[in-house]
Amino acid sequence: MNRKAKLSLVGCGPGALDLITLRGVEAIKQADVLLYDALIHPDLLHHNHGAIKCYVGKRGGKPSCSQNDIMGYIDRYTAQGLHVCRLKGGDISVFARAAEEVLWAHKLGIDVEMIPGISIYTAIAAEHQLPLTHRGISDSFWAVTGHTADGLLSKDMELAARSNATVMVYMGMGHLTEIISLFLKHQSPELPVAIIQNGTLPEEKCVLGQLSTIEGLVGEQGTSSPALIVIGWAAAKAMAKNSKLNIHQPENIAWVA
Repeated sequence: MNRKAKLSLVGCGPGALDLITLRGVEAIKQADVLLYDALIHPDLLHHNHGAIKCYVGKRGGKPSCSQNDIMGYIDRYTAQGLHVCRLKGGDISVFARAAEEVLWAHKLGIDVEMIPGISIYTAIAAEHQLPLTHRGISDSFWAVTGHTADGLLSKDMELAARSNATVMVYMGMGHLTEIISLFLKHQSPELPVAIIQNGTLPEEKCVLGQLSTIEGLVGEQGTSSPALIVIGWAAAKAMAKNSKLNIHQPENIAWVA
């Protein structure tokens, strides 16, 4: 094993510059190479002026770096005995393809470490005071991908739609119509929905509605990816601040005025 070569997978948080861990910043400072995603704050790169910097972001419908390309960068630079730091938005364990890169590092015989980050859904929930769970209302929460590798809805989406959980959908804007239609089969049209684009950043955009209205509101406000879709009565907390919305929520949701 090359004793110097190393791969660090770093969760850089939801986007805001100050929502990264101290351990994550330290890894950036010590790296020889920074492979960074589209969803990280660009100023994080200033923590290490001397490192080689390679943009490896992926954006749906746009020219992007493939996963094989990323594996190639890891192979190329670790073969030179360098410390590669892979910077990912949110937390590395949530829809970040970290497992593939860890397995690749093991195959190459190099040391690998995983540094967790603040998940996008927890950061957005805190910022907008959305309680993901609430006694007697929502006993659990789901984080579900908006599409699988073959471009279809996950089978788990059906299970989520049947539950009383707060459901957070990643990468779902391209399948919003299908997702809303599925939830309407099992839930009230008045079930609240919040869609937050560029969460925690100055350019953040938040659309609040219900299953019956959210698609029209998204069209009116021009909301697009990257965005998190939050479905469930937790979203009523944010909606209660908007006097234009007339929501009939369960009587035991005490926080909704």
